[in-house]
Amino acid sequence: MIKDVIYRLNNELPATVKLVAVSKFHPFEAIEEAYAAGQKVFAESRPQELLSKVKRLEEIRTQSGDALYMSDVEWHFIGHLQTNKLKMVLPYVSLVQSVDSIRLLAAIDKWGAANDRVVNVLLECFISDDETKQGLSEKELTEILSGEQTYGNIRICGLMGMATFTEDESVIRRDFQRLLDMQQVLHDWIGESRNVVPGCSELSFGMSDDYKIAVEMGSTMVRIGSMIFGERA
Repeated sequence: MIKDVIYRLNNELPATVKLVAVSKFHPFEAIEEAYAAGQKVFAESRPQELLSKVKRLEEIRTQSGDALYMSDVEWHFIGHLQTNKLKMVLPYVSLVQSVDSIRLLAAIDKWGAANDRVVNVLLECFISDDETKQGLSEKELTEILSGEQTYGNIRICGLMGMATFTEDESVIRRDFQRLLDMQQVLHDWIGESRNVVPGCSELSFGMSDDYKIAVEMGSTMVRIGSMIFGERA
């Protein structure tokens, strides 16, 4: 059951590691069950699905007369975000984990300025062998961190990455190490760039199949879906 997995993960994970329940492709009722077990942070990867779940929660609050129902739930966005879909995502999430291009970063910053909001983001880095995956190169990361272009309505909270989909632990560890190396690039710019401030320490890596390796290597945020909710609907 969902609650049993939530309890086990919360007992297993160090206090320094945040559990993000990846609820994409699963019904809102599954989110409610996880929430009842104490889970507060959920991640979605499609703007339309995120918005429908936000609206469903609003509908439940209206129908029940309980305006505070799940009031402390926190939404993260973890999928590829198109610039024309920002208004479906940014008003509702506390963190965009998947900023995978300079173009997207600039668009989010522009939206933040227009809506008087500072948006929390993680910079998604390309660390795997899978060329179909999105992500910033070390050169692009350095360009963002250097501060040549400033982003006044964005708060960079850290980095995110996805390892190669493989059962070869050595490859997974190599990919995760690439992310750790890019974190060092980020840390080198703290205090030197207007785009990077102290506290940019989040490292989101590790999923259902490899989260134990990720935690061992220093992840502060694991994104777990199928282990909690089962196979995607």
